[in-house]
Amino acid sequence: MVFRKLPGVSASGMGLRLSQKFVFLLFLSGLVTLCFGALFFLPDSVRLKRIFLSKTESQPVTVGSENDVREHLKKGAKDPEHLRGITSAKGETSTKLKALSRKPSVTNEAKTDKKVAGGEALEDMTLSRSKTDSASKDEKVTSSSNQGANTDTSFDYNKFKKCLLKPPLGIEHGKPSDPQTLQRREKVKEMMKFAWDNYKSFAWGRNELRPLTRNGHIGNMFGGLRGASIVDSLDTLYIMGLMDEYNDAKEWVETSLDLNSMFKRKVMVLGEKLLPAFNTPTGIPRGVINLGSGTSWSWGWASAGSSILAEFGTLHLEFVHLSELSNNGIYTEKVMNIRKLLNKIEKPHGLYPNFLSPVSGNWVQHHVSIGGLGDSFYEYLIKSYLMSDKTDEEAKKMYYSALEAIEANLVQKSPGGLTYMAEWRGGILDHKMGHLACFSGGMVVIGADDGAPEKRQHYLDLAAEITHTCHESYSRSATKLGPEAFRFDGGAEATATRLSDRYYILRPEVIESYMYMWRLTHDPKYREWGWEAVEALEQHCRVEAGFSGIRDVYAQTVSHDNMQQSFFLSETLKYLYLLFSDDDLLPLEDWVFNTEAHPLPVVRKRCLQGEGGTHDKTTSE
Repeated sequence: MVFRKLPGVSASGMGLRLSQKFVFLLFLSGLVTLCFGALFFLPDSVRLKRIFLSKTESQPVTVGSENDVREHLKKGAKDPEHLRGITSAKGETSTKLKALSRKPSVTNEAKTDKKVAGGEALEDMTLSRSKTDSASKDEKVTSSSNQGANTDTSFDYNKFKKCLLKPPLGIEHGKPSDPQTLQRREKVKEMMKFAWDNYKSFAWGRNELRPLTRNGHIGNMFGGLRGASIVDSLDTLYIMGLMDEYNDAKEWVETSLDLNSMFKRKVMVLGEKLLPAFNTPTGIPRGVINLGSGTSWSWGWASAGSSILAEFGTLHLEFVHLSELSNNGIYTEKVMNIRKLLNKIEKPHGLYPNFLSPVSGNWVQHHVSIGGLGDSFYEYLIKSYLMSDKTDEEAKKMYYSALEAIEANLVQKSPGGLTYMAEWRGGILDHKMGHLACFSGGMVVIGADDGAPEKRQHYLDLAAEITHTCHESYSRSATKLGPEAFRFDGGAEATATRLSDRYYILRPEVIESYMYMWRLTHDPKYREWGWEAVEALEQHCRVEAGFSGIRDVYAQTVSHDNMQQSFFLSETLKYLYLLFSDDDLLPLEDWVFNTEAHPLPVVRKRCLQGEGGTHDKTTSE
């Protein structure tokens, strides 16, 4: 999922979101999208291209401190995937390689990874091409990459466009015909505008809004980069048709996004600067890299210098996309090497532990979690298959084998009949499920059609049961919002038994599963559950100047944590908006959402390599 959120944080640090996939993924993903016309979202912009195609050398960037990471882990932050980068004890500036796990819990930082999108007018969403430099009039994007790649690095935008099955924004921008659903969608749009307007009024150019104190939050998890909420919100604003707000955001990116500390040359150069992290005996990348020197190292808190499964295992979509854009196969080669090693080494009971040594290629601890530290690895297996237009048979095989092991070892049924995903520690089950793991209902349902035909209904049922359990974690709280983690032992079912697990930081995973379940089953209860979440967010998280997380979902009188996470704009509100939209708004046939809810296009190689498009004529409208 590139910076998802990390679980477990101190009350005072409840705003941090450890990456979801790396700081670079927020910006690599997002800026690659911006730089190349968002492959269907961004319009031509000479000024924007000048920013990213400048010849200035890229500088190293600090993306967070190791102390911040440790603080999260002390509190049970099992999903370091949001950790974007850290500064070493010697003060080296660095950037985190990938998001540790799905969404980290929180400390006062937020996530930002992923593919960002936007455009000047809704019509532009069907694509506008981007040129290699500001003066180019060609219909191709060219980027240079000097690390063992094709010298012809041209990307044919028009050919790519013809391979879409449907218009990205649908016939009527996903407008539902049902008046009540339309009214609910408009409410979500109003929430986005409210959150955005307050961010703009009180925190413009900062990373996130502190709505109670009405000021901005920068933090050190973004390595000196500013405007995380702006970059993360671009595609949400565009999809919702908030064009004035989108244009303000685009103008800020064009004129004010300070990339001096990270990179000003082509996005491809950033990709190249990340490659030294893969220079290990196994090809498994280390978690942190200094962009200036190319030196990389593992997180200090990671067991025995290990790399994190949800970190090195959540690079695939972005790196394959980068290879497509640059025509440089080295990025795909790097992530395929990771896969090769994972297929070769022994897996305890077919499971993938969270920690792997980049030196020996052996598992360091036998801790398995579908939540923090592991989650997005599994998500990216099935999504890699889908993004390849269902040609990546290896990803498919790995996903269904992993799912079989998960069902055999982790899926449990409570005395009350609730299905949940436990954690596995060297053969001993910990009957706890984190909010981060609630993405798995959506993961299972999007893969239901492509497994063994006789198991299709089983997968649909399993996805529904997991999503039901996560809904129960919401409905059993006083606020009707879910805790960071909930347990199934000591008489507890789907409730948090520890004070440190009771907070809610505007996380999207449960709503994410509602959206996928609605898209693939059209069971109206998922829209009703989504509306329950909207009402709870409005009642308990909306304050005078934005939205804030809360410290205890079971308290009748809520205490706010004073943080409007950027992923609330990027993921939570986007998934709600899609839930109340028709299916042709970013249709799943053409788009795969990365772990930060930024859409990436399905790569139809046969169409791209053939003559003309082979799909629906509506793409040309």
